[in-house]
Amino acid sequence: MLTILFDGVAYGMLLFILAVGLSVTLGLMNFVNLAHGAFAMGGGYITVILMNRMGVPFLWCLPVAFAAMAAAGLVLERTLYVRLYDKNHLDQVLFSIGLVFMSMAAVDYFMGAQQQLISLPPYLRGQVSILGGSIGIYRLFIIAICGVLVVALQLALMRTRFGSRLRAAVDQPLVARGLGINVNAIFAATFALGSGLAGLGGALGVDLLGLDPTFPLKFMIYFLVVVTVGGTTSLTGPFLASLILGIGDVAGKYFVPGLGAFMIYTMMVVILIVRPQGLFARGAR
Repeated sequence: MLTILFDGVAYGMLLFILAVGLSVTLGLMNFVNLAHGAFAMGGGYITVILMNRMGVPFLWCLPVAFAAMAAAGLVLERTLYVRLYDKNHLDQVLFSIGLVFMSMAAVDYFMGAQQQLISLPPYLRGQVSILGGSIGIYRLFIIAICGVLVVALQLALMRTRFGSRLRAAVDQPLVARGLGINVNAIFAATFALGSGLAGLGGALGVDLLGLDPTFPLKFMIYFLVVVTVGGTTSLTGPFLASLILGIGDVAGKYFVPGLGAFMIYTMMVVILIVRPQGLFARGAR
């Protein structure tokens, strides 16, 4: 039972890292970026190329994947996404879906359609015994990294000048500009951060989730479920939603294997019946 719990927590933490960028762009910037999974896929393929073709150590691949996808997100935000901020959500959805299919076609052309594999370093392999349960070292590693990121992101959003400027730029952009806040720069930095976190999640998820050109479509629904269940007004909601869904999904596949991934959708429906606005949504203003 403890093993299932830890596996579910690790899976939920990984879902949070993958989905938190979408939570930021959708919840704080009111932009529907369904191409978020493409940045995660990009981080995964960067890790595969660096490790398998260049011999770069795994731990060095993680910051490179984050930085590369943050840079890609910044470039795309300044050149393409910025033109859609004042458009309706349907335009944003259609545009980002187009980017998803373009990225999948490009990856399939250059990397092939086969599943990509990496070999984790020896110190991240194997199992450890905790309270009588057998826990994978790599899963503990993911839990530790994600735990640090959760705290850092929450503090950055709620306790720093950048976080207060971001909230002001979202709630009252005209007033924020009048106060001297560079709204465009704030949005660009936020989008780059979300893209970088997606790339980091993709790099961490290669070994657990697998990686192929269909990755953005396969996990798009998971990102949306996390954001929908958790709500889009804070990071606490998506974080708790990721843990609940991760534990429920792993436990469901273990105890009721016939239902498979259907468990996560059942949990989503039940939670949304009780909390239609998400776990931590603010009331209407």
